[in-house]
Amino acid sequence: MPTLFRVGHGYDVHAFAEGRPLWLGGVLFPNSPVGLLGHSDADVLLHALCDALLGAAGLGDIGKYFPPSDAQHKDRPSIEFVSEVCSLLTTRGWRIGNVDMTVLAEFPKIGPRTDEMKIVLANALAISPDAIGIKATTNEGLGFVGRGEGICAHAVALIYREE
Repeated sequence: MPTLFRVGHGYDVHAFAEGRPLWLGGVLFPNSPVGLLGHSDADVLLHALCDALLGAAGLGDIGKYFPPSDAQHKDRPSIEFVSEVCSLLTTRGWRIGNVDMTVLAEFPKIGPRTDEMKIVLANALAISPDAIGIKATTNEGLGFVGRGEGICAHAVALIYREE
């Protein structure tokens, strides 16, 4: 029985907003003076990850399953979205091989928290932390990210199943 592999890519962006907590990769950054603007907790990294996983499986995007027009998702933790997407894939016979993500942000410093993010994501995705890549870079002062107006993230996911 051959193995079928698929790759998906996700991208998301959120502006900074006063008076909101900052969540990235399922981890709270309590000392951040701003959070991200969005209907849920606006975890830009996890939103990109959901899109990568859903895209790989041909199941649409995060807005199809967790629309901002739905009041039940108001301020909802995005790690719950990740868990639900993982369950959706599992029911269709897909397994997650690995995921790789990049955060583009001038602040906060992501590097010191990536191991913590990997543990949170490994639990939600039911994969080993060593199957999760999380990197961060700045935008060298260019564009909205470089001006410190928000954060964006890219994610790639490899999924597979036995045919």
